[in-house]
Amino acid sequence: MPDQPAPILPEVRQVQPGDSLLLCRCGRSPRLPDCLAPCADGCELRPVRPQLLLLCRCAKSARLPYCDGSHAPPASGFKDRWRRFWHG
Repeated sequence: MPDQPAPILPEVRQVQPGDSLLLCRCGRSPRLPDCLAPCADGCELRPVRPQLLLLCRCAKSARLPYCDGSHAPPASGFKDRWRRFWHG
């Protein structure tokens, strides 16, 4: 069996109040999860509190710019769903 390429895992990004983010919602950016201006589909975020974001880098998510686990095969049960975010 040939080696399969490693899955493109999501990016965990810590954001702070005052940050300004332009994130991709169309999946065509070469620098996912960031959107390159002047894309009309960009999602501008200005956080009002510190938080962690789980951002898609594979462009398969139905919830772009956020990761929904689509980069990994379906999983049954909470433990398997959680594991797919980190182990592909």
